[in-house]
This record gives sequence, C-alpha cells and structure tokens, in this order.
Amino acid sequence: MSPYLVSPRYDWAFFLGPPALALVLGIALAGTPANTPLAWLGDSPAGLGLGVLIHAHLVAVVFRSHANPAIFARHRLRFVVVPLLLFVALLASDWIAVAATVVATFWDVWHSGAQTFGFARIYDRNAGVPPERDRKLDFAMNQILYVGPVLAGATLIDHVGDFALFSDFDDPISRVLAQVPGEALARRPVIAWVVGGAIASVVATYFGVAWWRMRRGEPVSVLKLWLVTSTGVCSIVAWGFDTWGEAFFVMNLFHAVQYLALVWWSEGRRIARGRLRRAGALLVFFGGTFAYGAFAATVPAERHALWSLTIVVSLMHFWYDAFVWSVRRGDV
Repeated sequence: MSPYLVSPRYDWAFFLGPPALALVLGIALAGTPANTPLAWLGDSPAGLGLGVLIHAHLVAVVFRSHANPAIFARHRLRFVVVPLLLFVALLASDWIAVAATVVATFWDVWHSGAQTFGFARIYDRNAGVPPERDRKLDFAMNQILYVGPVLAGATLIDHVGDFALFSDFDDPISRVLAQVPGEALARRPVIAWVVGGAIASVVATYFGVAWWRMRRGEPVSVLKLWLVTSTGVCSIVAWGFDTWGEAFFVMNLFHAVQYLALVWWSEGRRIARGRLRRAGALLVFFGGTFAYGAFAATVPAERHALWSLTIVVSLMHFWYDAFVWSVRRGDV
C-alpha cells in the first residue's frame, strides 16, 4: 500500500504542505495592503477571501453527507430533521442563537484537531499500523496542539469574548456565563502554565513512543509525524503569539484547503459518474461551495434568518464530520 492517501503530489500540495505554507503566507501578508481593511469592502481583501474559503469548506460536507446515497441512507434523521429543528430554534430564541455562537467557536477548535487526527490515522493505516494502536495518543496529541495554544496563548480572550453576549439576559445561567471572559483574563497566567505543562507532557510522550516503536522495528508513518509536527508548530506560533486576525487566517486557511481537497478526492469521481464529466463535476463542487461561501461571508448579522442558516451549516459541518468519515470502518 502507498504511504500516501492520494499520491505524493496531491498529498503534499493539499494535505501535508498547507500548514507550513499557511504560516509562511500569514507572516508574509502581515502589515501589507492585502491585510488592510477597506471601507467599501467591509473587510480586508485577505479577510474576505478567507471568509469565502471558510464557508465554502463548511458547506462542502453536504457532498459527503446528503449527496452520497450510501452515507445519507445511514443517517436520514440527522441529515434532515436535526438541521431543520436547529434552524427553527435559532429563529425562535435569541438565547439559543447566542449559545450557538459560543458553541460554534469551541466546536471549531475541537473539530480542527479531529481533522488532523483523522489524517494521522490514515497515514498510520497506510504505513501498516494496526487501527487501534496509539489511537488515543494520536487523538490527545492533535487536540492538545489545537486547544492548548488557544487556552495558553495570546488569543484566549478573543475565543471567550462571545460569552459576554449572555449579559443581555437575566437568568442565572446567563449571569454565570457572562462572567467567563473576566474570569479567564484574571486566571490567564495560571491557565498558561498548566496548559503549557500539559502540552509539553503530551508532546514528549508522543515522540517518545514514536522513537521507541521505530527502535523496535515497528511501522511508524513519517508522513504522519511531519503533518502533526508542522501543524503543531503552526498552531503554537499562530494561536500562541500572533494577533487574533493573523492566527485565524493561518489556522483556517490550511484547514479549509485540506478539507476541500479531501472531499473532492472522496466524492469527485462519484459526482462525475452521472451526466457530469470531470469538468462539470469540478464546476458543481467548487462553484457550488464557493458560491455559498461568498453568500455566507457577506451576510449581515442583522439578517437573522440568513445568519441562522450559516450557523446551522457550521454546526452541522462540525457534527457530521464526526461520523461520516471513519478509518476503522474503512469509510475513507
């Protein structure tokens, strides 16, 4: 079996290379006109472009969930009823809308770590590693490399800022949640030390186990180690030391590129099998996802129904991705 998911060229261009390339691009664009907000645009060119890309990758999951007959047949209730109920709930309750905003922020962080974990398991499988070996360690490593720099780094307050929106409500739960930003700020030094220690412990264990297995002659995917290492360095530099805007750009850029490339590889041939040929399938997939991306990236927050739709798409993307792919089931 090839150690690559698709091919050396495809994997390095869209899976293995993007974390390092995104970090280099983010550094290169800092302080340039591309990163400067324009009044008539309502954002910087780089910011708007990233927004379109982010929303495009969020909606791309429908080609895996709803447009794949085999996957759709397994989870009809989740794919039809749940998003409709969530949409109605967002329209009916401002409290639920605020809660959904907060949940989306942190679910995004967890989901990003889970995506890299998924790639790690694929590369391990292709290297001949048993599916259950070091699975929990891989998961812990990828989550701590995403969540850790967020909690211990410069962007913690930006991540918890939406909790302040609960101050608009007077119920006991909202009053407690509204205090999260202030409490996080007050305890920031302690959080940084504790989380920093956790990161160091997990990283040392992870690479120690990999080295031990190599010494024993057991298969270890070098591609996985590169991906995890480059992603971890990118996360620590971006979330740990960059401004919110720069970190958001870097981390979401490579994540979205990886995901779009994965879904296209997985579903593109199936789309092209019908009346559409490859060119038509490319147009449907990328034209459809980026058209939605352009729409969602420019929806004003005051257009509550349209904004609610984008939140539904975001939350369903995070949720669906937890079960529409599985290395253990062979669903990749």
